[in-house]
Amino acid sequence: MRRVNKPVTSEILKNKLIYKVGGNNSKLAKALCDEQHNICAYTETYLGRSDKKDIDHFNPTLKGKAEDGFDNWFLVKSQWNSEKATKWNPDRPILHPTSIDFENRIIYVEGEYYPASTADSAAINLIRLLKLDDEQLANTRKRYIKRIRETISWSGKTSQRFIDDLLLTDRDGLYFIRAIEEELQVKVNFDLVKTK
Repeated sequence: MRRVNKPVTSEILKNKLIYKVGGNNSKLAKALCDEQHNICAYTETYLGRSDKKDIDHFNPTLKGKAEDGFDNWFLVKSQWNSEKATKWNPDRPILHPTSIDFENRIIYVEGEYYPASTADSAAINLIRLLKLDDEQLANTRKRYIKRIRETISWSGKTSQRFIDDLLLTDRDGLYFIRAIEEELQVKVNFDLVKTK
């Protein structure tokens, strides 16, 4: 998982979109999906047309309250949202997905996520809460990176050129962004899609 960027230029803020408890939130979901580049905020897997998606209220105790808002909303795969809902404990410190020091506190090593410090209970609690240590997801991530490496080798392109081309030609084939950036030492530049 990488730090989730919540842009101040967000369409959600610009259009004053709000979450309607029990109402139609399709505009909000679409805006979140666009801002997250069709990638689940927690698993970093692609959010396809047939995937069941949820607007997750990171702190579920805020849902329906005045304090609930843009920084608490993330578009995620439904399975992750439902599993998270049963584990939330408001008495535990939790690292927020938008925290500026997120990637310094949760480190990525060869397909897996770990707290940078065993004393960082907020990072440890987030890893457990969002199942960032899920073995099946980690194995999927490792296989994906292996396939990307093999395809890059076969293509004859530099890693950066390959990722840029993949982003422009097969955007739904590009996910596990943090793994790609760290393992291949590239930048996944979603601004390329905006200029196409």
